[in-house]
Amino acid sequence: MSLSGVCVTAVESRPVGGGSSHAIGAMGELGVSQKPSQRPFGARVKAFVALTKPRIIELLLITTVPVMFLAEQGVPDLKLVLLTCLGGYLSAGGANALNMYIDRDIDALMERTSRRPLVTGMVSPRECLAFGIALAVVSTLLFGLTVNWLSAWLSLGALLFYVVVYTMILKRRTSQNIVWGGIAGCMPVLIGWSSVTNSMSWAPVILFLVMFFWTPPHYWPLSMKVKDDYARVGVPMLPVIASNKVVARQIVIYSWVMVAVSLLLTPLGYTGWFYTAVALVAGGLWLWEAHALQNRAKAEVTGAKLKEMRLFHWSITYVSVLFLAIAVDPFLR
Repeated sequence: MSLSGVCVTAVESRPVGGGSSHAIGAMGELGVSQKPSQRPFGARVKAFVALTKPRIIELLLITTVPVMFLAEQGVPDLKLVLLTCLGGYLSAGGANALNMYIDRDIDALMERTSRRPLVTGMVSPRECLAFGIALAVVSTLLFGLTVNWLSAWLSLGALLFYVVVYTMILKRRTSQNIVWGGIAGCMPVLIGWSSVTNSMSWAPVILFLVMFFWTPPHYWPLSMKVKDDYARVGVPMLPVIASNKVVARQIVIYSWVMVAVSLLLTPLGYTGWFYTAVALVAGGLWLWEAHALQNRAKAEVTGAKLKEMRLFHWSITYVSVLFLAIAVDPFLR
């Protein structure tokens, strides 16, 4: 796999935001005169690991492994689980590294990304690009040769969608960037199912849709918190171009659809009473938080009193609990 020459040239030519005080401060601490290769080995290893965004990948694996239990209707082959997780980590890690390569100019200008390896100079852009492409190639071959080629193509498709469609096309052009760009983050459920069955079914499609409708109300609260960062670099996240009331209303709409879709697995015969009970309770708590945020937004509360991060943190708990129920449910039916 390789990125097109036109795409690589386009991102290579973008200036790295040298006017940022955050970037200058970070680079000053590490010593800009040092070449990346001259930095301490341990720090360099940590920097390359950071390029893969491990904490984000943890969430992707949480949505992959339980689906394997559902597909197997029991405990899947543990070797297959390990290979699928390894392939998924390498693929998502490659996508994240390429994302950092493309976004290195705006990362230097944003507070929350000003410590990333490319901004601090711990990793050079050329190294990051080579690292990302290498992970993409290795992960695709690993999936194809040890799991199955359906999973390999799904994994590669997710990587390319995140890098090209979301990062290069949507992110800086439309407030719907996270809505459609989130498709890449929905792919692990398809990969988890296909790794066990080498086929598709309605169950992974439903879970794909759950994650699709989960992504915007998961990310928009965080965007509300750091919207000044996005505004500074011209990224039109919805909270940048719309009021808190508008964003909160969209969050509530997506939340209701997400909870409704999550309940479709049981009537279609894929899950039983345990999953249904968990989905109802967890979904009810989600909707409570979403409506509470909307009420605070309607009251035109701002700053710390908006408490937008309550929903962001709950969203991670919600998806973890929901998919844990998916893994446990086959043993209780």
